Amino acid sequence: MRSAMAFLRLLSRLGMVAVVLVLLAARPASADDHTVPTFAPACHAATGADRGVEALRPRAQWTCDSSGWAADEPAVWLRFEAESWRGEKLPQYFFSRIARFKSITFHAIDADGTTRTTRSTERDGKPFAAGPVFQLRLPEVTPATTMVLARIEAPHSVPLLTEARITHDPGKADWAQIDMMLLAFVAGMLVPPLLFDISFFLVLRERFVLIYAAMVSAMMVYVMTAGGLASSFLALPLTLMAVLAPLSYAIGGGLSLLFLVAFLERGAQSRLMRRLTYATGWFTIIVPGLCALQLDATHGLDDTGYFIAFLPCIAVISAAVIEAVIRGSRSARFIAIAWLPIITASVERLLRGLGLHVGPSSLDQMLYVAVGIEVIVISLAIADRFLALRRERDAALTEARMLEQISTRDSLTGLMNRRAIEARFDELLAQGFDTFALVDLDRFKAINDLHGHQVGDAALVACASAIRASGDRDAVAVRLGGEEFVVLLRGPRTLERAEALRQAIPMRIAKEVPGLDLPVTASMGVVMLGEANRHKMAFAEFYARADALMYEAKASGRNRLAYERLTVFRSAPEGRKAGEGRAA
Repeated sequence: MRSAMAFLRLLSRLGMVAVVLVLLAARPASADDHTVPTFAPACHAATGADRGVEALRPRAQWTCDSSGWAADEPAVWLRFEAESWRGEKLPQYFFSRIARFKSITFHAIDADGTTRTTRSTERDGKPFAAGPVFQLRLPEVTPATTMVLARIEAPHSVPLLTEARITHDPGKADWAQIDMMLLAFVAGMLVPPLLFDISFFLVLRERFVLIYAAMVSAMMVYVMTAGGLASSFLALPLTLMAVLAPLSYAIGGGLSLLFLVAFLERGAQSRLMRRLTYATGWFTIIVPGLCALQLDATHGLDDTGYFIAFLPCIAVISAAVIEAVIRGSRSARFIAIAWLPIITASVERLLRGLGLHVGPSSLDQMLYVAVGIEVIVISLAIADRFLALRRERDAALTEARMLEQISTRDSLTGLMNRRAIEARFDELLAQGFDTFALVDLDRFKAINDLHGHQVGDAALVACASAIRASGDRDAVAVRLGGEEFVVLLRGPRTLERAEALRQAIPMRIAKEVPGLDLPVTASMGVVMLGEANRHKMAFAEFYARADALMYEAKASGRNRLAYERLTVFRSAPEGRKAGEGRAA
């Protein structure tokens, strides 16, 4: 919980810093934006590519309401009538939403039939530094001008037509300063999640973090280009701005589906829904992404195709989130809250893009605000998932440690078991543990037979306690099984220390296991390596030599130690041990 709160504080601070930087860099619109009049087209019409202005003389060919808009026509005409600017300054500039087109030809027609014509291409369009709009210069408009016709050849967007305006102010955009401040705020809020994703990925390398970082990056490009904020920083050509905005949105939409597949908990999606979500994600990146390029070859399909291709994305996202919520997914609840506003705003933008309804460009603010809400809520969801994953991994590590301890520790005494010592034996030899002492309790079977296995177990525990109680940091104790123990020692006087351990065993057992008729003694076989022999003996050979010495000690009367010091490693003649030995 503390980690989540710390993240929220960091997110808010970074967000505010990013917002301030973007606001300082952005060039705001002029203070009198709302006092400058702009004039919308009174009527619109569509013709073939080879039709000129003469073909549009009959008024019956014009549609003078908000219906019938289409961007798949070879040429669309807009008619601006002089009645709209009577009493105002004469218009000099045309502006509209940034989108691709082949050319725009303007005709300023006077009452006596005099016509002044100019033709502009995409290269002539100048993006505004505030708002997703561009401007072009009109031919001279005089007091005698009755109308201005704009012929847009091969338009690739309905809003390019519906949001077209003319004005006298070359700096006029349809976006006010407050709109740009809101846009800058949203852009600033997209920065902290990227930083968080990087730090999160360094801790837990989850694939959904990279997908979300790519999705946020795509949304940042979309906000900067579709909102026109990029023009405050860079002099981007109109063609690039027109392509980047829809392309980045298509990529962001597709990545959101791929993110959904990777982010939801296991079992939150059925196999069919998981496959459908994944396939729709790639479909959204490829098909609307291709339409977003607005190529000449796809002019008749790209505008309508772009928006229609988003319908599967919206439908599958909605169905996948609903299914996951029904299945009890905690992450899906966050996603439902985050994506409901952005889905709603996207549907409105889709209807406007298809020309099913006409609205002002300020409606795009809903989409940008929805993007900001989505980023904040999904960041919280990732933080929540981060804590959940960390808890799961901590639990898994704890379980793994417990399993490792169970597999390498003797359950009765807590000492290392034979499996553990055999796995670590070469390492311990390299660390200098060159004395191998094998301990066996004398007449232990009689204890079990006379007093029961419970008392026998208590004696084994007391024996292990005696070995531990020495406090010898240069000794490693192991229970091999039954009443056999091994103690590995290093450093000086290993033989004397081994003997002290052996003698401590009977006293400890007598103290902790009352009621025994006789003291429980121990016999010990000790093998000591010289420097030349280190690393040259395996555990099995050590054990075999120590076992023989231990039985020698038992044969000599028990309760004693027999040892062997190996000075030169070579095979001894049969029946004779290498080195020297004695019984204590």
